[in-house]
Amino acid sequence: MFRGRHDHTIDQKGRLSIPAGFRTELQRQSERAPMLTISKDHLELYPRDDYEAMERDLAAKPDLQPEVQAYRRLFIGQATECPIDSQGRILVAPPLREHAQLKNKVTVVGNLKKIEIWQTDLFDKEMKSTLARLEEIQRSVDKGSDH
Repeated sequence: MFRGRHDHTIDQKGRLSIPAGFRTELQRQSERAPMLTISKDHLELYPRDDYEAMERDLAAKPDLQPEVQAYRRLFIGQATECPIDSQGRILVAPPLREHAQLKNKVTVVGNLKKIEIWQTDLFDKEMKSTLARLEEIQRSVDKGSDH
């Protein structure tokens, strides 16, 4: 599982250092390179085995549903293999950097089974919005749990 927040920088070539604990967990979960794909306003880095399980789930969904096609196009079509280099970095392709508006200051966040990569300003804005709605969010999450 991935936990915690780490602030980093991304260089002009798109190289981003992955926190050591996250690298260790990625390598523990799979010997193959992780997969990076887009989400609404950030990027998501998955251990290869988890990513492939999600691909299988998407492949099992009905081909004729426009929402399934659109989500596959987004999630699978934009995905890229991201080997970790000897200095603990991944290379984020220009289209992915542009989508997530990654420029210099980047926040890398563990979110259980995935790692989120955000432009720091956007992440901070998202956290403020979440905190402003925290009680509502907690009620919604509690309503969906078995406790």
